[in-house]
Amino acid sequence: MSVAEVREAYLAFFESHGHRRVGSASLVPSNDPTLLFTSAGMVQFKDLFTGREERPYRRATSSQRCLRAGGKHNDLDNVGFTPRHHTFFEMLGNFSFGDYFKAEAISWAWEFVTQVLKLPQHRLAVTVFAGEAGIPGDDEAAALWEETGVSRKRIFRLGANDNFWAMGDTGPCGPCSEIYFYLPGDKVDEGDRVGVSDAWIEIWNLVFMQFERKTPGGPLVALPRPSIDTGAGLERVASVVQGKSSNYDIDLFVPIFQTIERLSGRRYGASWNDVADSAMRVIADHARAAAFMISDGIQPSNEGRGYVLRRIMRRAIRHGSQHLNLQEIFFPRCVDAVVEAMGLEFPELEDRRSFLSEVALHEEEAFRRTLARGLQRIDEEMERARSSGAKLLTGESVWDLHQTYGFPADLTEVIARERGMEVDRLRFERLLDEERERAQGALGNREQQIQSAYLKLGSALPATEFIGYEATSGSGSIVAILRDGHRVTSAKRGDVVEIALDTTPFYAEGGGQVGDVGALLTSAGAEAAVNNCIKPTGGIFLHAAEVTRGEFRVGEEVSLRVDAERRSKIRANHSATHLLHRALKVVLGNGVNQKGSVVNDASLRFDFAHYAPMAPPEMAAVEDLVNGWIRDNAQTETRVMDLAEARKTKAVALFGEKYGERVRVVTVHPESVELCGGTHVTRTGDIGFFRVSHESAVAAGIRRIVASTGAAAVNHSRQQEGLLREAADQLRTTPEDLPRRIGALQQKAKAQERSLDEARASASGVEGEAECVRDANGVKVLTQLIEKADPDLLRRLADRHRDRLQSGVVGLGGTTPDGKALILVAATKDVVAAGFRAGDAVRALAPTIGGRGGGKAEMAQAGGSDPSQVPKALEMLVTLVAQRDSKG
Repeated sequence: MSVAEVREAYLAFFESHGHRRVGSASLVPSNDPTLLFTSAGMVQFKDLFTGREERPYRRATSSQRCLRAGGKHNDLDNVGFTPRHHTFFEMLGNFSFGDYFKAEAISWAWEFVTQVLKLPQHRLAVTVFAGEAGIPGDDEAAALWEETGVSRKRIFRLGANDNFWAMGDTGPCGPCSEIYFYLPGDKVDEGDRVGVSDAWIEIWNLVFMQFERKTPGGPLVALPRPSIDTGAGLERVASVVQGKSSNYDIDLFVPIFQTIERLSGRRYGASWNDVADSAMRVIADHARAAAFMISDGIQPSNEGRGYVLRRIMRRAIRHGSQHLNLQEIFFPRCVDAVVEAMGLEFPELEDRRSFLSEVALHEEEAFRRTLARGLQRIDEEMERARSSGAKLLTGESVWDLHQTYGFPADLTEVIARERGMEVDRLRFERLLDEERERAQGALGNREQQIQSAYLKLGSALPATEFIGYEATSGSGSIVAILRDGHRVTSAKRGDVVEIALDTTPFYAEGGGQVGDVGALLTSAGAEAAVNNCIKPTGGIFLHAAEVTRGEFRVGEEVSLRVDAERRSKIRANHSATHLLHRALKVVLGNGVNQKGSVVNDASLRFDFAHYAPMAPPEMAAVEDLVNGWIRDNAQTETRVMDLAEARKTKAVALFGEKYGERVRVVTVHPESVELCGGTHVTRTGDIGFFRVSHESAVAAGIRRIVASTGAAAVNHSRQQEGLLREAADQLRTTPEDLPRRIGALQQKAKAQERSLDEARASASGVEGEAECVRDANGVKVLTQLIEKADPDLLRRLADRHRDRLQSGVVGLGGTTPDGKALILVAATKDVVAAGFRAGDAVRALAPTIGGRGGGKAEMAQAGGSDPSQVPKALEMLVTLVAQRDSKG
C-alpha cells in the first residue's frame, strides 16, 4: 500500500464506523496560544474534550499534519540521523467525545491493523498501564485485548512514562495502550521485550481519557463522559506496511530524493551513516516542513514560528552546501518536489506553488548572502575567546548572530562545535526570554486583565447571539459586567467596563475589521457609550463601554444602537479588500496571499505576500479591475455551509484564520469568493469608488496597500489634484506640463552643481600641490585639507590627484557642512599591486577622528566625530605608506 492508500484506508475505515471525516487543521493552532505548532491530532479537538465547544458529531477521524521543531516538542536535532524522527509528519487519529470507549477503540484498532493493513498478528504486541503512584493498573484494557484475540504473552504492562497520558498538570488524563510491531522479521525472538528492545516499534497509541486532575498533584476524578484520543504516525505505519526499515524509504520520499539526486549528482542509499545520505534526509524532511509551514501562512523571521521556519530552512541549506556541495540555489526545487509528491492530497500546496518557491528562493538567497559574513563573525568571536583562554562562545555573541545575521542559535552551536568550541546556550536563552518579556510588556495591562477575567469565566456564560448581519439595532440582556478585570454586578456613571450580552448587533473586532461603536440604553434612562466590541475567545462578545448616565445591572434588558453610518463605511472598505485581494492575484499572480488587514471607517489597509514593489502600470491595473467590479453593481451573496463543502467551491481561505465546521462563504462579486465572518455591502456599487493612497514594504516579502472608498476616495483624489495644481502654480506652469518643467529644473540644478564643484575644486587648487607631496620610502604621498568636504568632491579630487601623480597615494580630509570629520585615501594601481590597501589604511586612521571606515583597495573613506584630528590622521597616512612599503 502506498502512503496515500494507507491514509485513505484509515479514514474510510473509521468513517464506516460512524466517524465524521474532519480535514487537517492548520499547523498554527487556533485554539491554544500555549502551543507553537499543532503537534498532535487531538489539538484541533481540545475544546471538544474539555466541553468548551460543541459540534454536531461525537466521533471524528482525521489525518492531521503536525510539526515538532520548537518548544516542548522539538525533534529537530535528531532529524536526518534516525529512521523515525521528522519535523513534519501526519498523525492518523480516531476520536470519541464522550461516545464510545475502550471496547470499541481496542476492537477497531485490532481489526484495522490485522484485517485492513494485514499485518501478521504474530509480529504484533500491545502495552497497557501497569499502575503507578497510587493509580491502579488498566486491567480492563488488558482483558479487552485478550478478548480481541491478542495472546496474553504479547500484552506488556509499562509504567506512567509509557502508558499514562495527561493534557497538562491539570485537566483530562488517563491510561493509554500502544500497539507495537516487530521489525527484524517473521521469527520473533521472545527475549526481545517491548519497552526494552528496539526490535519493537510503536505504531499506534490509544489514549483512554477517563480522569480529570483539578489541581497539580491532586487526586484523579472520574470524568462523567470518558473519551478516546488515538494517534498513529502515518509515515511510521506506512514504513511497516511497505516493509521498510526507515520512514525515509517509503514511497512518499522517493520523488523528493530523486530531485536532490539530480541537483547534487549523488545517489541516495549508500549507507545509513553516510554523511551525504544524512544530508539528503535533512533536506527532504525540511523541504516538507517548509512547504506546509509557508502554505499555512508562516514566513521566515527572527521570532516565534517564523524563526523555527528559518532554522529549518537554513539547516537544510547548510547541509546541502556543506555535505552535497550544492553551491547554487537548490532549496526551492526541493520544495517544489514536495508539491509534486503531495499536491494531490493537499491541493493548497498546488494552489500556492509559486509562492512557496518564491519564499524558499528569497530565504536561500538571503542566507547565502549572510553566511560568509556570519561565519567571519563567528571566527572573530572564537578567536577573541581563544585569545583569553576560553573555549566558550558567549551568549551575547550568539544573540548578535541571531539578531544581526539571522543565524539560528543551533546552527551557530553546530558551527562552533565543528571548530572545537562550545556556546553559552543558557545565556542566549536568557537574552531571548528578556526580549520576549519586553515584547509582552508592550501589551496593555488592561487587555491582559480582560483576557484573564474572561478565561476565569470559563464556559459559565452562554455564547452571544450576533444579529448584526441583518440589523444595526436591537435588544439584549446583560449576562456579565467586567470592571478592571473583575466581574461585578452593576456599573454606574463614570465606570469604564466591558459588558457581555446574550444578543447583540455590535460586530466584534476580528478578521481585520474593527469593532462597532454605538450606545446601550435601558428603559430607566441609563446610557453607556460603546467605543469598541471585542471577542477575546470563544463566542462571547464584550462591549467596551463608559457609562454616561444612570446604572446598568446584570440581568437587565437593554436597547442596542450601532453607529449605522460608520458601519456603512466599514462595510464598503471590507468588501473592497475582497475585490483588492482578487485583483492583486489577477495582476501579480496567484502567489499573492493576504497576510493581514485593517478595515475601519476611514480607510483600509491590506498586507499581502509579494517580493517586489508594484510598478505604476500594475497599480493602475489593480485599481481599474476593482473599480470595474464596483461599476458592475453585482449582488453580494452570503452562504453558510460545511467547511468541506466550502473548500470545494474554491473559496479563498485566509492564512491563520480559525474556521469552524460551519463557515460563511461571501461572494462580493462573481470574481471574488472568500470565507469571511465580516460585514459587507449589499451590492458592489455601494462601495462607490476605490483609490489607492500608497504601496510600500512592511517586511521581507510583505507589501502593504493603503486605500479608501466612496467619499473618502473622492476626497483623496481631490487633495492629490489640489497639491498638483499648487505645485504647478509655484513653477508657473500647468499640471500637464509639470513633469517636463521639473525635468528641466533638475537638469539645470545638476549643471549648476557640477559647475560649483569644479569651481570649488579649482579653488582648492593644485597651487602648492608639490608642497603637499612627500616621499614615503619611495612612494609619493599627496595629502590635502579641504575646507568644505563632501564625499563626491573628495572622490573627484582624488581622481585628479592620482592622474597627476601617475604613481602614489592620495590622502584628503576635511570638515563636512554638518561639522563631521571626513577622510579619503586613494592609491594608483601599481601601488595597490605592491601591497598597499586603501581600505586597510582607512580602518587604521578612522579611530583617530573618532569614527569608522572602509572600502576597496584603490579607494576608501571614513567619517568621524572629531574634525580637529584630520591633519593628524593625514600625517599618520604618510607613516603607514612608508611602513607598508618597507614590509612589502
